[in-house]
Amino acid sequence: MALATESVDTEEVLDIKDYPAEHAPGDTDSAPAAPSKNPISVVSRPILVGVAIVAALAALAGWLGFRDYRAHQSQAERSQFLQAARQGATNLTTIDWQQADRDVQRILDGATGQFYDDFAKRSGPFIDVVKKTKSTTVGAVTGAGVESQSDQGAQVLVAVTVTTSNAGAPQTDPRGWRLRVAVQRVGDQAKVSNVEFVQ
Repeated sequence: MALATESVDTEEVLDIKDYPAEHAPGDTDSAPAAPSKNPISVVSRPILVGVAIVAALAALAGWLGFRDYRAHQSQAERSQFLQAARQGATNLTTIDWQQADRDVQRILDGATGQFYDDFAKRSGPFIDVVKKTKSTTVGAVTGAGVESQSDQGAQVLVAVTVTTSNAGAPQTDPRGWRLRVAVQRVGDQAKVSNVEFVQ
């Protein structure tokens, strides 16, 4: 018994024109397919915006923190310069003939620069006069304010009331003096570098 075979037209079953021919792995005639460009997904966009906002806030916080640090540092320097000027004015106007050497040394310990050199040269004769006249002066700062300031120093106006007494003479009434005291940074200290009387 013979099986009946029917001839099939393969072009009718499979339309070869509709399918591109496969290329061999080494075939370089065709250009590679362009990568697909995926737009930023709906989830990624809020994340990127959030990261940008966090970065901006971090930069702002850093800038504000630095500004606050500089303001605090400037205020600390101002207080140090002001205190050095007040102490320098008190030292200059408070001298007891019975301990003149110690009082003069205290002035020199708080001084620097040209003021130190000048006062050191004159300190010997000054001590002799104070001891000879048995003079005592007591100064009290009544006000002080920074006139100008830099990183290395400041000019400070200081108002001082000075009471003077000599042996065998009545105590004089307090006198008011105004001083312009220049202070300069020396290491981590501030010292007097110049003193002027202000009218």
